[in-house]
Amino acid sequence: MSTIYLSLGSNIGDRRQQLTDAVRLLGEQAQVKKVSSVYETAPVGGVEQDDFYNICVELESEQAPEEILAMCQAIESQLNRVRIVHWGPRTIDLDILMIDDYIIETEDLKVPHPYMLERSFVLIPLAEIAPEAIHPKAKKMIKELVHEDKEVRKTEVRL
Repeated sequence: MSTIYLSLGSNIGDRRQQLTDAVRLLGEQAQVKKVSSVYETAPVGGVEQDDFYNICVELESEQAPEEILAMCQAIESQLNRVRIVHWGPRTIDLDILMIDDYIIETEDLKVPHPYMLERSFVLIPLAEIAPEAIHPKAKKMIKELVHEDKEVRKTEVRL
């Protein structure tokens, strides 16, 4: 069994429902162990768009990393994710953050996620559910890597 950490985000339509549906679909193919609170965040990447709801999820699965990627992409497709603009608006986005202590550098899959240490909207909810998890490249606990960001707001939204 591998421990997998994902970041999920939505900024089109019913953001809460998109996240709820994604977690439900993940639970049909892997064991959902923990789900963070919902955080509302401004978009990154320079594209004008609405704010995101973001969460992190801890899964356990026997699937290989490539199968986890395929599962995430299939869920995005089921929830009508369309890739038009890089870092543009989306119904749902599922990013693999970490899988155990794996370091994977292929054309299709990079683990740990190459931008996770720069993104408070990833680190803050991840630290909520896995503060002691070790980033395989930084060799530090997630709670040590979190930086304060006033743009990341915990919401009262419940999944």
